[in-house]
Amino acid sequence: MKRPLLCIAVAFFSVNAYAGVDVVIHPSNTNDINANVIKKLFIGKSKSFADGTKAIPLTQTANAPITGEFNERVLNKSATQLRAHWSKLVFTGKGTPPKEAANDAEVLALVASNPNIIGFVTSGSADGSVKVVQSF
Repeated sequence: MKRPLLCIAVAFFSVNAYAGVDVVIHPSNTNDINANVIKKLFIGKSKSFADGTKAIPLTQTANAPITGEFNERVLNKSATQLRAHWSKLVFTGKGTPPKEAANDAEVLALVASNPNIIGFVTSGSADGSVKVVQSF
């Protein structure tokens, strides 16, 4: 009896470990946003969208599984590499890391309330209050 339960648990966590990432923006934002733009915004190399409006990247807490997925799939950096990157920028006065949200629901609420915010959520969790611009 224990073996089937273990198999089910492993399958469940394996599916969650490979959850996709959706990058979301406010529906009124008409900028063309590709993977390169997203990476630049989230590592501090760019501070605005193509039309010149300020971009506010919003990440999720460092211990959230979706954050690890985003960092690896989109930024091509581990959590350690990303911390080192932001430490250097903060120390030199050249940048500040993105604000953090607690979970997908908070990201959705914040993005829906501000056309300047760009964030990411677990694939399939976006609703009509935001626009998915890229999926990874």
